[in-house]
This record gives sequence, structure tokens and C-alpha cells, in this order.
Amino acid sequence: MAVTRKEATNEKPQNAIALLRADHKKVSELFEQYEKARSADRKATIVAEICAELTVHAQVEEEIFYPAVKAALKDKELVPEALVEHASLKALIAEVEGVRPDGEMFDAKIHVMAEFVKHHVKEEQNEMFPRAAKTALDMDELGAQLAERKEQLMGQTQPA
Repeated sequence: MAVTRKEATNEKPQNAIALLRADHKKVSELFEQYEKARSADRKATIVAEICAELTVHAQVEEEIFYPAVKAALKDKELVPEALVEHASLKALIAEVEGVRPDGEMFDAKIHVMAEFVKHHVKEEQNEMFPRAAKTALDMDELGAQLAERKEQLMGQTQPA
């Protein structure tokens, strides 16, 4: 009998909000590492990880979480604003992804990206998540969908 990874590690499916909060924490820590990094190689490695994490996180939110929240809340404000913020982040990611860190302009782009992310995270965690948690949405089921899709996408963004 085959044992799934979840059974092997005895993992309980992660609630959608907990999973997204964990992503937020990880990216915040990566931005802190970037601020402390001195070598261009180290910065490049961290930026690659930030870009991969943000790209996957945004995609799973847009494909799975936001549509569910928008429908449950009959929302016309939180989700559209979050989507606009994602578009701005994607533009910044496109400017730095695969580019060698080359001084103050590159650092400025990463700093602005960190500020955008901080703002976005604050709105999600203080406004969207609490409102979504009060709906009839099955956050465990949403979490399982997010985790599965995230795993698929991470496999595509990580070097083989």
C-alpha cells in the first residue's frame, strides 16, 4: 500500500489562511536576508528565491483563494485592489528577475518591492483574512487546493 507524503509526515492539511500567512512570513524573512547581504552572488540567490516565492504565491491566490473569497464576500473592493497590487509586484519582479544585482538602483527596486509586499500583506492579514474566515468557506479544503497547486508551480520554478 502506497503511503502519501502527508501520511508519511502525519501532516494535517493546512488551513488556507495559515498557509498564506506562512508564505508572507517566508518572503518577509527573505527581504530581511537581502538587506543584510553584501555580495552580489548572495543577493542574486535571495532575489531569485523572492521572485519564485512571490510569483507562485500570487498565482495560487489569483487562481484559487481570491475567486473563492470574492464570491463568498460578494467583494468588489478587496480582491480587485489585491489584483492591482499583484500586477505592480509582477512588473517589479520582471525588472529584477534574472538580473545581476548592480548597485543602488537594483537595491532600490528590491526595497520598493519589499514595501509593496509589506503593504499588501498588511491589508490581507488585517482585512481580507478576518472577513474570509467569517464566511462559510472551507479553509481546510481551500488550503489543500492551495498547497497542491503551490507544489505543482514550485516544481516548475525550481531549477532541475
